[in-house]
Amino acid sequence: MVILGLTGSVGTGKSTVAGFFKEFGAHVIDWDKLAREVVRPHLRAWQGIVDFFGEEVLNEDLTLDRQKLANMVFGDQEKVERLNQIVHPEIYREDERLAKEIGELDPDAIVVKDIPLLTKEARGSLVDKIVTVAAREEVQLERLEKRGMDIEDARNRIKSQLPLEEKIKFSDFVIDNNGSVEETRAQVEKLISVLKKS
Repeated sequence: MVILGLTGSVGTGKSTVAGFFKEFGAHVIDWDKLAREVVRPHLRAWQGIVDFFGEEVLNEDLTLDRQKLANMVFGDQEKVERLNQIVHPEIYREDERLAKEIGELDPDAIVVKDIPLLTKEARGSLVDKIVTVAAREEVQLERLEKRGMDIEDARNRIKSQLPLEEKIKFSDFVIDNNGSVEETRAQVEKLISVLKKS
């Protein structure tokens, strides 16, 4: 089993690339999705959030009011860290469970962990290899604008993340997503065949 960590910056097309990996038979574990799942009502992380932040962060159906929680932690490093301490261990646990399950069913599987905030420290502990999806800033901005994001907000979002150049430095593979969808798809297909041979 090979475990890849997939990362990129906002607007580089990471979701598109994850979709291609899936198309070519890889198993994708989406950490954004896990982050939503582990805070479902009455689960451990949900309880931790309610205990710390209070019931005012809940909707009427007891699900988390994400916007309210985001507003509550925004700009407060201590609260952000506390939230991460509550949620992250649950994400890691769920990620480990899924990867183990996949490995038992298919020992030759290629597992792609779609982790937006992946750092080089993840190699060895969480993933075997790191793949970064890269695009020029003007391409990122164009894509974010198409999604309805204000251009200044888009610029700030890009600036708030670890620069792509840094991510590329610690990557084992880079998918260049400046071109057409077909070109990107071909790069993913090639990478899959390289991994299957290794």
